[in-house]
Amino acid sequence: MVDLTDLGVAAIRDGVREGDFTARSVAEAFVAKVAKAKLLNAFIVETPDHALAAADAADAARAAGEVPKPLAGVPIGMKDLFCTKGTTTTAASRILEGFVPPYESAVSERLFDAGAGMLGKLNMDQFAMGSSNETSAFGNVISPWRRKDGGNAALAPGGSSGGSSSAVSARLCPGATGTDTGGSIRQPAAFTGISGIKPTYGRCSRWGTIAFASSLDQAGPMARDVRDCAIMLEAMAGFDARDATSLKLDVPHWEAGLSSDLKGKCVGIPKEYRVDDMPEEIDALWQQGIAWLRDAGAEIVEVSLPHTRYALPAYYIIAPAEASSNLARYDGVRYGLRDLPAGAGLQDMYAATRADGFGAEVKRRILIGTYVLSAGFYDAYFTQAAKIRTLISRDFEQAWARCDVLLAPTAPSAAFALGEKSADPLAMYLNDVFTVPSSLAGLPAMSVPGGVDKDGLPLGLQIIGKPFDEQGVLNAGLAIEQRAGFVARPEAWW
Repeated sequence: MVDLTDLGVAAIRDGVREGDFTARSVAEAFVAKVAKAKLLNAFIVETPDHALAAADAADAARAAGEVPKPLAGVPIGMKDLFCTKGTTTTAASRILEGFVPPYESAVSERLFDAGAGMLGKLNMDQFAMGSSNETSAFGNVISPWRRKDGGNAALAPGGSSGGSSSAVSARLCPGATGTDTGGSIRQPAAFTGISGIKPTYGRCSRWGTIAFASSLDQAGPMARDVRDCAIMLEAMAGFDARDATSLKLDVPHWEAGLSSDLKGKCVGIPKEYRVDDMPEEIDALWQQGIAWLRDAGAEIVEVSLPHTRYALPAYYIIAPAEASSNLARYDGVRYGLRDLPAGAGLQDMYAATRADGFGAEVKRRILIGTYVLSAGFYDAYFTQAAKIRTLISRDFEQAWARCDVLLAPTAPSAAFALGEKSADPLAMYLNDVFTVPSSLAGLPAMSVPGGVDKDGLPLGLQIIGKPFDEQGVLNAGLAIEQRAGFVARPEAWW
């Protein structure tokens, strides 16, 4: 008997359509598994009724002979950054304590309209600020992976979409939503041995998604393989008039267009991504990825992205600046936490609410952002960072004259232990060194698992594509996936 929780999005969708099993049985299997996996702390809120109701609707539609919806019978996890009507949404922060949205985010609305059920709201770094899922007000998410030497150190699942990556890797859900501002889909995917794609900026509506940095935030799917990501992305993407940055483009049939044949394609290898002190295992996997893509028929060329060295500092000026503006709305007046000390005035309430409601990392970024936007420093910092962003985008445009996609590592290391880098914000920020440039340029980029390190922990390879060319990114990812044959999975201890 097949364990239904071992099936991915495509297998569940097809199995329900063919009558191999009912959607109800799938939902019940995942609901039971989620309930038993409390040690991972991947879910903030569990919503079994939502998943079961969607499953019953799928079974009823099939029995009536109706055309199946694209995700009928597929239960998913929803990152707690997406507003969900009638279900608590907090962005993993105390400042939104008790907030129950009266509306649905565009992304969750599209997924539910496609037939998906929701197993629950997934834990995350507070307001999507973090690379290890240690900033959540609801406690750390723990990776289901362990080092093969038997060490008991709890490992980071990556961030900010750490609840999503942990849940998918542990088979608590076949797929989940994530958001990527500077790498928050790709880095956690690499840490936990799953796939995740950040589409072109504007492919998925940001309406109803709690904002961190508005010019960078983009929703995307996380799943166990490339095909499942393509299926979910088709359901998530599309024009939305409520979001001024939404792209008015038809949604391609990405699943139907999947092909691992890269004949006639050219893959660029950015020389600036060879950073100092790169671990030998990361470099070896990168070279193996080059060989795999060459075997798939692609031509390999070296390209230059000369302003890469400035990407990380530019990002950590632009993103905090936008965060300081976006998070100014959380003041205890209209929704969420209100801390009103005895005899306090309005300004005292603001100060007390924000002091109690925001975590240390969020406060750090608000302070940085407010500083770089201040009158005396705006031109020295924010204006210069915006110029660097333009130069980084120009670097990519020049690279596309020579190649179709780029290949690079996803992260500079495998998963590290929780607490290992939390005392050093700069060391934590360096986790985004390979993912930030494409975010600043708004490009589609994907991480796929390529192998494991000496400790048996997953390592990811990243494909970066031209604007609007998610198909090229997915196809290159599929070529790697087929040749890597990644089948490693965490042994259940939770």
